[in-house]
Amino acid sequence: MSSYCEFAKGHELHGPYHDHEYGFPVEDESQLFERLLLEINQAGLNWELILKKRKGFREAYDDFDVDRVADYSQPDRERLLTDARIIRNKLKVNAAIVNAQVIRGMRDSHGGFAHWLKAHHPLEKEEWVKLFKKTFKFTGGEITGEFLMSIGYLPGPHRKDCPVFTQIVQLNPPWMDHHGGLTHE
Repeated sequence: MSSYCEFAKGHELHGPYHDHEYGFPVEDESQLFERLLLEINQAGLNWELILKKRKGFREAYDDFDVDRVADYSQPDRERLLTDARIIRNKLKVNAAIVNAQVIRGMRDSHGGFAHWLKAHHPLEKEEWVKLFKKTFKFTGGEITGEFLMSIGYLPGPHRKDCPVFTQIVQLNPPWMDHHGGLTHE
């Protein structure tokens, strides 16, 4: 079975995501929110569909502006549920809005989403999953794990022989503090 590193190589959508985003440390609030929203929307679907719809998500959710999404009202929910550019799932749309409100609240409690993540690091995946389920809507084990791998908090997005792995290691992602270099072989 091939790895994502092999599969993504040269692919018009997976390639750029693999080479420039997946596993790289992220601290920007909008980018963190985008990754969480995309992972939630991927549940039950395939990642390529989400990457194809990414521009639509960006436009539909106001460039992943946490404050704007947190303030969405019923007309916004209805607009999203009729927008073919995104995944039109009531639970996922609701999760995006509620999670934006949670993230906005993290500014007061922790100084922001990135600081909230740092405050709980390091945790094992199972502990992260419990924390995310308690904190956010629509975040199970797979969603939480993929989100945390995608932003550098859990190891595993790249094989050690992948050139991108070397780039990421040079950025000292948070997982290196706790896992000492563990990743897919």
